Amino acid sequence: MRLMLVILCGALAAAGQEDHSGHAKAVAGLGSVNFATSCNAAAQPLIARAAALLHSFGYEESRLGFLDAAKADPGCGMAHWGVARTWYHPIWAPPSPEELKQGAAALKLAVETGAKTEREREYIESLAVFYREWQTVDHTTRAKAYERALAKLSEHYPGDDEAAIFHALQLVATGYLDPTDRSYRWQKEGAAILNGLLPRYPNHPGLAHYIIHSVDYPSTAELGLQAARAYAKIAPDSSHALHMPSHIFTRLGLWDDSVASNTAAARSAIAQAQRLHGGGGAFDQLHAMDYLVYAWLQQGKDKSAQKLVAELAAVTRLDENQFAAAYAFAALPARWALERHEWKAAAALEVQPSWFPWNRFRNAEALVRYAKAIGAARAGDVAGARREAEQIDAIRAALPVTRDYDWSGSIGAQSEAARALIVYAEGKKDEGLRLLRTAADHEDAVDKHPVTPGALLPVREILADLLLENGAAADALREYLAVLKTAPRRFNATAGAARSAERAGQAEEARAYARQLIEIAGDAESPRPELVWARRYVANR
Repeated sequence: MRLMLVILCGALAAAGQEDHSGHAKAVAGLGSVNFATSCNAAAQPLIARAAALLHSFGYEESRLGFLDAAKADPGCGMAHWGVARTWYHPIWAPPSPEELKQGAAALKLAVETGAKTEREREYIESLAVFYREWQTVDHTTRAKAYERALAKLSEHYPGDDEAAIFHALQLVATGYLDPTDRSYRWQKEGAAILNGLLPRYPNHPGLAHYIIHSVDYPSTAELGLQAARAYAKIAPDSSHALHMPSHIFTRLGLWDDSVASNTAAARSAIAQAQRLHGGGGAFDQLHAMDYLVYAWLQQGKDKSAQKLVAELAAVTRLDENQFAAAYAFAALPARWALERHEWKAAAALEVQPSWFPWNRFRNAEALVRYAKAIGAARAGDVAGARREAEQIDAIRAALPVTRDYDWSGSIGAQSEAARALIVYAEGKKDEGLRLLRTAADHEDAVDKHPVTPGALLPVREILADLLLENGAAADALREYLAVLKTAPRRFNATAGAARSAERAGQAEEARAYARQLIEIAGDAESPRPELVWARRYVANR
């Protein structure tokens, strides 16, 4: 993986400039792609633009572009292939039955329209592998079969770099299907292909984008920093391209960069909703808002975060009711309460808005229940916390088994943490701390979902807070440092490390973490008590 960083630094230095490879065609505001087809001269630029949007996960607008290409050339089977491809989102949650139905219908049109070349026929046939028997064959089996089909397509046409890029994305997506594999074998294999092509296509939207996804993990995030800084310049007209760099910025605790990235992404998503739907909210907008609230809370900019929570409550419709939107609806109000340790506010949260189809997103609803359980337990409302813990368990039991993410493990850790806090609130502190440590270990074993910037409130951080409250400063410091290892520059963990080091008699370490807290949140709008303490502590020494 270190070789990847060397390649990235050299190749991505040219990102944002015109691609001089002689093959890729520039698409205004979306980068350069090299997706040639046999379709007529009127359809080809529409296909190129649709393909560029596809590489930045602009699925709806890409679909419209492929449909326009089909109108421009009724004999263009690849236009229908493109429509079918927009209904499958490899990195996101598996397609819904309705999405699969739409994709299969488009693929059928591609087959019926026909391919004018053998290469195009293989593109269509490879995607058919994913849609075949979707009603009875599980998603993981079909997704892996699609990866193998793309591998063959790429082997048959070694000069077709787009085929290699699509294959690389599917390799990264295959790694997401096994979230317990911490070797990231599939992601590394995909990254190797992407990095091999990067020197030739420094302005290609898919290369920078998929490299970010391939290293979006605590141990490898630094390797994606160059790609993150390049991607938004490559495709400034794509909301997702503007947002995606913040995955890396968040992993590294670069809060100013994350704020800038998601402010631009939210603005772009709002404009797209206006352009395509005449207004209303956009799920990409809400997704960016989730990252914005997270970043602002880490900087102590609580008023900015609160303003976004209020804006979220005013959303009355969306371009698409999908999981990223569900997660944002659940997470934003919960983050604002939990990160600020406003326990009664957390306990009073509701599953909102009422018009949203929560029955389709019970895993996101569990976040609200979890926040309510934490708030109630920490506020001393044991009965209320127990009611929410029971709701969490009911949601977990009702969720179908999937391979795209370990929801059972994630929600199971939430349930364990809630019940540990209940035991603690009942006065059985040692037992509660023991159970909380187990819950923290279980949460650590399940990496965060790709859609979220981080846990609502890391269980290990909750454990550290309680250890510090009980006078176990040295133990608390160890737990805070464990949090910072995977979530660097978190406000509460940094503040906790400073306080616990000071109480443990480690003055030098305490000053270092106090200074870091001041650096992270020095211009906080309404300084929290932790920041006020840090300023005094540093000034007095």
